[in-house]
Amino acid sequence: MTNSLYTDKEVFLRELISNAADALEKARHLQSAGREMKDADMPFEIRVDVDKDANTIVITDTGVGMTEEEMHKNIGTIARSGSKAFVQSEGGDGGKLGNMIGQFGVGFYASFMVANDVDVVSRSAVDLDATPRVWSSTGTGDYVVKEADETSDDVPARGTRIVLRLKEDCEEFADVERVRAVIRKYSNFINFPILLNGEKINTVQALWTKNKQEVTEEEHDEFYKYVASAFDKPRYTFHFSADAPISLQALCYVGNQHMEKFGGGRMEPNVSLYSRKVLIEGKSKHILPDWLRFVSGVVDSEDIPLSISRESMQDSGLIKRIQSVLTKRMIRFFAEQAKKDGKAYEGFFSEFGTFLKEGVCSDFEHKGDIAKLLRFESSRLGPGEMTSLDDYISRCTPDQKKVYYLTAPSRALAESSAYYEIFQDSETEVLFMYSPIDDFVMTNLAEYNGRQLVTAETAAVDELESKKSDDGDDDGGDEDTSSSEDAARLSGDDAKALSEWMKTTLGDDRVAEVRTTDRLRSSPAIVVDHESGSLRRMMKMVEHQSNVSGESPLNFLPKQTLEINPAHPVIRGIQRTRLVDPSRATLVTEQIFDNALITAGLMDDSRQMLPRLNALMEMALGKEEGKKEA
Repeated sequence: MTNSLYTDKEVFLRELISNAADALEKARHLQSAGREMKDADMPFEIRVDVDKDANTIVITDTGVGMTEEEMHKNIGTIARSGSKAFVQSEGGDGGKLGNMIGQFGVGFYASFMVANDVDVVSRSAVDLDATPRVWSSTGTGDYVVKEADETSDDVPARGTRIVLRLKEDCEEFADVERVRAVIRKYSNFINFPILLNGEKINTVQALWTKNKQEVTEEEHDEFYKYVASAFDKPRYTFHFSADAPISLQALCYVGNQHMEKFGGGRMEPNVSLYSRKVLIEGKSKHILPDWLRFVSGVVDSEDIPLSISRESMQDSGLIKRIQSVLTKRMIRFFAEQAKKDGKAYEGFFSEFGTFLKEGVCSDFEHKGDIAKLLRFESSRLGPGEMTSLDDYISRCTPDQKKVYYLTAPSRALAESSAYYEIFQDSETEVLFMYSPIDDFVMTNLAEYNGRQLVTAETAAVDELESKKSDDGDDDGGDEDTSSSEDAARLSGDDAKALSEWMKTTLGDDRVAEVRTTDRLRSSPAIVVDHESGSLRRMMKMVEHQSNVSGESPLNFLPKQTLEINPAHPVIRGIQRTRLVDPSRATLVTEQIFDNALITAGLMDDSRQMLPRLNALMEMALGKEEGKKEA
């Protein structure tokens, strides 16, 4: 039976220590209730003694103990929980007896996974006239109970002593260090001292059960180092408890850095699930969403419905509710920290912002709330200063219905980008984004607080163009400049003819349309409404890693929409030159198109331009040489 219930043999120690803790909890409750007890001054403790030579492990508690009748009921009857029956007999007081662990009455039988035979020697602490008894079994279905020799050192003065004679293939549990590791893994936070061969080993307190106001910074530092296997101090401490609709206690930490940025591979979840201070699932994948894997800590709930082996949870719907509650509370916590100390939060975001962006892309339920935590540089602020989406919107004019962003490798490149010209000209704020994932984040988010998120590389900037025109109409001082620009522009017929010629020259396989635009000032042309260059590079890298052989669809660039500036000298020069020297105009047109692809981040390999650039330089130098000779 035990081998069908449990997947890991080491949990036998967790089960026996949990039973011992319940026995101590019962004794403490009865003592506080005024019941007379045997050796009332005896300390409440659990002793684990390992003997490698004898190949035995002995667990002794100074708890309530058992009479012969209780032995038959509690360990002679499968699936009867003595702890559960005790709570019921005491009126079901979940407050005073909330630390009781046992539920199913099968934990004791985990002993037979590792032991050939088991002796249980027990002396009742409350039945003062009862003689100690020995329960013995080889785990084959039968057991015997007989009177113990009261003069023997093997009989406890009060409580229960369990002797396990280990199987040959379970000799590892006769090793002190192996047992120490198992106890610290599962039972480190038991309320009572655990002595391993005389040494107390559960020295770390279950801080999550204490009032957050009572926990000192030093205690948090020590506990953080324990749960996170870290050496620094925590950046943030999240201490949360709730009684309704479900009992929940959580203590989590955020460190100062994460290891994924160092190429250490994807981090594993680091929040462990406990029930009544006993480990149920270490580094659980169910408690927090994967994007919060940078968080370390513990979550404890008495209400989690466990399987009979206490190795898994039965109600997946309830677990999802717990995850949702904790995620919302943690998002709210980060928002509070940002409001409390913006500079400190920006430091946190610089280190862990990638995880939050991952949350926007992967956590549909919470992506709107996670978006409030995002921070970006802005054209309105100085280098290094960051803003939230809410702050950006607060600075928008009433008629601005979109949030604009521009992705680039750096701020300098963003500010010199052809796509930024019209925003700079109209004094419209733009968010600067430097990470390849940012395009993916904005695409997934799509809108925020009722405003559409729009890349600066789109053609849909009509409202900025009209604003520019309106501003020009209001200011009579710009009339001469406007007239001068209009005179330098290609006429409508010339612009149309040039657009058609350029489309034919570049070919239908490269461009879907060539048209004029008013958004450009110092740049001759751009491509618009294209796929994100940074996202394209990221997807190509991922695809290459997963499929190094075979041709990728991403190696082919879709047709582009090219917008040209009819007032730019180069564009006007192409119009003139194409009529007298089509080959030269063709070279310049192809270079203009490639320059636009580079600006958009769509040029996969710029080396293909070198022959053309050499030809253009030869033409330019030859023309200059001809002027000198003349």
